[in-house]
Amino acid sequence: MDVDEAREQARGDWQAGAIFRPVRTGNAFEETVERLLQAIKLGVFGHGDRLPAERELAARLGVSRETLREALRTLQQAGCVEPRRGRYGGTFVTYRMPPPDVTDLRRAVRDLGGELEDALTYRLVLETGAAEAAARRTLSPGQRSYLEGRLADLEGAPAEQYRQLDSRFHLAVGELTGSHTLAAGIAEARMRLNDLLNAIPMLERNIEHAGEQHRAMVRAILDGDGEAARRATEEHLAATAALLRGFLG
Repeated sequence: MDVDEAREQARGDWQAGAIFRPVRTGNAFEETVERLLQAIKLGVFGHGDRLPAERELAARLGVSRETLREALRTLQQAGCVEPRRGRYGGTFVTYRMPPPDVTDLRRAVRDLGGELEDALTYRLVLETGAAEAAARRTLSPGQRSYLEGRLADLEGAPAEQYRQLDSRFHLAVGELTGSHTLAAGIAEARMRLNDLLNAIPMLERNIEHAGEQHRAMVRAILDGDGEAARRATEEHLAATAALLRGFLG
């Protein structure tokens, strides 16, 4: 098994649960596009990664192959994916996250209107609860290694990949709760704030501080200390919200 195949297999449970779950709205095409964009923009699949095969994706999303292909064509036209032929072909991610920009940050806030505080509160409640729930579970060695791996990826991330790997770390905590519904809620809450978070300028001191908080979250979860996991997550999210408000002020 090559590196790409191993990476896809490691993400299998996440794909099946939180993002690539069956489409349930009346407009299957639009929701399929939305789910695929979630997976790409949140970093579940990064630049150069291969998406699961069409047959598998269609089955997981509960849509026809034609609906899936139409959604993929739309994303191809938007420059997010490209098809490649041959033995090692498939659909590959070409999307690159734009560099942080305060102008984009202010535009994203305008798009949210008066819902910013609502979105921040919703994220806080979901993610602190998820961290506590994950800590109270008996995690398998593979699950423990998975969380440590997401942290290691984040700590070794180059600046241009940091935000997506940060999303992947937070999504992993949600996944470890064992609740697909909660994990999906975290993905949706993160997507709601995604443009804001990605537009925050990367400051070395803030990255260092966030790293300390991420390590505290992982330590508490692996130690099975639900209260400490909740506190560490709350501290981290409060710091992110304060940084966001600071750039907007």
